[in-house]
Amino acid sequence: IAVRKALRDPEYNLIAYHRPAGTVPDSFAEKLAKDVRELINLGVRPENITLLGFSRGGEITLLAMSKLRLDKINTILLAVCGDVVKNQPEYQAFGKVSSIYETSDFAGSCEFLRDRNKQMASFRETSITTGKEHGAFYKPLPEWLEQVKKWVKE
Repeated sequence: IAVRKALRDPEYNLIAYHRPAGTVPDSFAEKLAKDVRELINLGVRPENITLLGFSRGGEITLLAMSKLRLDKINTILLAVCGDVVKNQPEYQAFGKVSSIYETSDFAGSCEFLRDRNKQMASFRETSITTGKEHGAFYKPLPEWLEQVKKWVKE
């Protein structure tokens, strides 16, 4: 709830899902992809849509992107690229992709996603070093929050 509250901003509309425990990633990714398609059908330009996912939510975001295959959508991945994502080639990124990872965390760089899809519009990545491992993203720390809000507004 604190992260959702911190992500709110008058310069954009925030739609935030709370994924229930035990969610099947592929099913939730299909729901997310359907919701994005609906926004586009209502007239929202894909370049004005940013998907943001942290950890398991980031995996779901990648699965949704693989279903959508949109080259103008924006995606922000937070602490997503651990071994699960690395070892499953169906996790693909499309559009403009931004990634942030914590240097002390098991989920490291997402650089390998660029090699999986040569048609990705752009890729940028930064790391933060808080020593909090995966927990660095449990709270709205300025180290990552400020970057995310800036990227969403671009």
